[in-house]
Amino acid sequence: MNRRAAWVPWGLAGPALALFAVMLLVPLALSVMLSFNAFDADKGPVAGSFTIAHYLHVVQDPYYYEIFWRTLRVSALVTLACILVGAPEAYILSRMRRPWRSVFLLVILAPLLISVVVRAFGWSMLLGPEGLINGALKLVGIGPVKLLYNEAAIVIALVHVMLPFMVIPVWTSLQKLDPWVENASLSLSASHFTTLRRVVLPQVMPGILSGSLIVFGLSASSFAIPGLLGGRRVKMVATLIYDEYLNELNWPLGAAIALILLAANLVIMLGWNRMVEGRYRKTLG
Repeated sequence: MNRRAAWVPWGLAGPALALFAVMLLVPLALSVMLSFNAFDADKGPVAGSFTIAHYLHVVQDPYYYEIFWRTLRVSALVTLACILVGAPEAYILSRMRRPWRSVFLLVILAPLLISVVVRAFGWSMLLGPEGLINGALKLVGIGPVKLLYNEAAIVIALVHVMLPFMVIPVWTSLQKLDPWVENASLSLSASHFTTLRRVVLPQVMPGILSGSLIVFGLSASSFAIPGLLGGRRVKMVATLIYDEYLNELNWPLGAAIALILLAANLVIMLGWNRMVEGRYRKTLG
């Protein structure tokens, strides 16, 4: 009976593990194999070949360094902006009473029901030369200002798209926070700012960590918004991979770039996770 009981969890998790393997691990393994295939301009990928030329090409060309640096910089800026906006927003949301809490939670989640492409087109209309923002600037004697096809447009649109992924984890962490702990700090003559910094913030760090990992990963791999708002000049890694696959038809090079991006994301996210978790354990014991 003990042996049979030990197999029950594996039997229940088996379908999910099989789906995970088929939908994620198999395509990832095929991409790894593809990235080591040679490429012929006339024949395409050469099956059965093995080369590291694509990785060397990416590592040795400064052009790719610029695109990778831009991608990581934009992703970090989006993550920082989402923390600065989303964490206070989640705190205010947690202090609201019914029915306003449900109403504003729906407002926060409503953009997730709209396609990213539609939202990108909406931002292109707002940020365009004849858009609403430039129209308002002209009324005060400023402009027109070039707000499209640059990194600023990408950051603004990505913050709008990624903000719910920061608000929800922080709000969930705040639901576990005992309000009497905050009241005890205030009763001991601590200011509201000190209470937020010394009492509330350390306890919601797991939510901020979860949200920042989600936002950074999704921003680094985002394609629609950089492609529509960045244009052809402001390339990010996702748009570069798209060009290699569909324009240049160099699938092995595109797979190599995608795997390098995956490795860079893993290194940064695991390092950030370890640093924040270490600080969290040190603060709360």
